[in-house]
Amino acid sequence: MNKNKSKILALKYRPSTFKELIGQEVISETISNAIKMNKTPNAYLLTGIRGVGKTTIARLIAKALNCPKNFEKGEMCGEKEVCHCREIENSNHIDVLEMDAASKTGIDDVRELIENSKYNPTSAKYKVFIIDEVHMLSKQAFNGLLKTLEEPPEKLKFILATTEARKIPITVLSRCQRFDLKRVSLSIISNHLKKICKIENGKITDQAIDIIARASEGSVRDSISLLDRALIYQNLNSKENVDVKEVREMLGLVDKSKLINLLSYVFKGDELNALKYFKEIYDEGLDGKLFLNDVLEIIYLLNRRISLGTIQKDLFISENELELIEKNSNNLDTKDLTLFWQLTLKTIEDLKIVSSEQLALEMYLLQLMHIKGIEETDIITNNFDKNINDPVNQQKIIEENEQEKSSSNLTKQQLKNVEQIKVLKDKSSISDNENKKFDIRSFSDLILIAGKEKDVELKYDLERNVKLIKFEFGKIDINFNEKLNKNFIKKLSQSLLKWTNKRWIITLSKNDGGKTFIEEKIEKKRRLLEVEKDTQLYKDISSIFPDADLIDVKDENE
Repeated sequence: MNKNKSKILALKYRPSTFKELIGQEVISETISNAIKMNKTPNAYLLTGIRGVGKTTIARLIAKALNCPKNFEKGEMCGEKEVCHCREIENSNHIDVLEMDAASKTGIDDVRELIENSKYNPTSAKYKVFIIDEVHMLSKQAFNGLLKTLEEPPEKLKFILATTEARKIPITVLSRCQRFDLKRVSLSIISNHLKKICKIENGKITDQAIDIIARASEGSVRDSISLLDRALIYQNLNSKENVDVKEVREMLGLVDKSKLINLLSYVFKGDELNALKYFKEIYDEGLDGKLFLNDVLEIIYLLNRRISLGTIQKDLFISENELELIEKNSNNLDTKDLTLFWQLTLKTIEDLKIVSSEQLALEMYLLQLMHIKGIEETDIITNNFDKNINDPVNQQKIIEENEQEKSSSNLTKQQLKNVEQIKVLKDKSSISDNENKKFDIRSFSDLILIAGKEKDVELKYDLERNVKLIKFEFGKIDINFNEKLNKNFIKKLSQSLLKWTNKRWIITLSKNDGGKTFIEEKIEKKRRLLEVEKDTQLYKDISSIFPDADLIDVKDENE
């Protein structure tokens, strides 16, 4: 490890030899052997997530190519007159050029690079061009680079690094020898951090280090940076040991036992306590995305417990958490958990566009309760068919079923779900009686039925990934975007046959369907806002409250 005097641990412990690389042993050995055998490609392509060693390996390749004297030992020879390792390591070697494609994306930058490639190395054996985040180059820049990549000068090597290999043109990919760097396993990162902590005389518990390792998501650099934060916290507060609680607070993570307790309220349909408990957790500094990722993990563990009957214990699950998962798995099934999983993934995407994270998460919890409670309320819904428009009978039915379900703790939230089902019935004019078939007369009807039948995946695709061309009973003509599920047509056909007792013709049109259902809805809302902002009432209010703005308007037809 590079024992420089930098106070930043990520730089201090950056590998200076192939032997010091962790988690990429196969790749480092392959590259090392190729250099020893003098079978090096014209261009390397290193791909992988951030912090797994792409730039580090690029510099190691540059060092290995230009320092053959002691290369087999994987060490710098230390003889300044023949060794170029130290300059390359410090990014100041005249023959090793590092270019950040994120800031230099144009054809002019590439032309400058190509012009430079015509000259022989000044002092080293090879001239090496390292292009980081190469996927950020423009189309013209890639085209300008093609010929030089394929047939570079004899003493020139290209090393390309990227986190988005799929964005690189295939013509460029075919001219490179590609190496895919994998995520480093949690156990390897954890052991590596413990070694660093020992060297630095850091006082942090092994359990806290395990949490840091998990939070890094396979990135070695991220894990070391997080460890650096924890050690700084320890020094500033003169802590004897940084423990799990303090690391969770530092990272904005929720104690999993608290999270499981929160979900237990959700599974019971206890709206009041669920939202109250969530507020307490949120006020502790909860990060929305991390919260939802933890929920996904718990859903996975619950599903594993239900499906396989056991959960494999590891470093990152405590005994208390295992007991809570065991307890809560008794009242769930895989169908529920599948719906929870899909809704959670959707909410992660929604967080990118909402203005209030807290409100979005609260609505997410209410939606989970709706999904859980809807099956238990199905018993009640058939009764609405008798006198669905009679408020007196509706109230009577609800009261009767409250008494019948008292032993099963039917909650107020579950009763609210009945009303939600009623709304679906009114809007689509469709009976919920299982002996009847649905009369689907519009694309909106189809989306409503998909939601009522709890087919979250199909509803999501219909709303967001399908562009309607033409709709009539028994036939749908659609266009679609690249995100559409590959099994969509088959699934839709089966669902329509089940719902209408009729085989539908579903055709894929080459015509552009314009906007998706959600995009149309957003556009309609935008037009309504523009109309309202043009009214005299809005102008009068704006003159009184100049900082106010109209952010939403309700369509009376919806």
